[in-house]
Amino acid sequence: MPAGLTFADVRKIARTLDGTEEATAYGAFCLKVKKKMIACVAINKDAEPNSLMIRMPIDQRDALIAEEPDVYYLKPHYEPYPCVLVRLGKVHRDALRDLLTGAWRQAAAAKPPRRSPRARAKRSGARAD
Repeated sequence: MPAGLTFADVRKIARTLDGTEEATAYGAFCLKVKKKMIACVAINKDAEPNSLMIRMPIDQRDALIAEEPDVYYLKPHYEPYPCVLVRLGKVHRDALRDLLTGAWRQAAAAKPPRRSPRARAKRSGARAD
């Protein structure tokens, strides 16, 4: 039986993942790696209280929801995005750690977006013609 996790537990787990930073998105707590959001408080009006949004591939999300719909869910606002909503009061600590680690791996492995020649020139102080 899960102990009923909180956002403080999410923070503790995140501190074990190198390069993870606490930030805010839309005024709510979130976690980022290389400036990419990996998790945040689910603040959409349809999300249940004490829910966390975690980034993950859509096919994996759908499998999680099918296996444990009492723990993992989705609301229409989040459907187009590669993420799952997690009921912190029902998820096991090890499962949450695995989900955050998976999101961290994806973000940490992602290459930074390429900048246009104009953006690179602007950063270096040179002109891009």
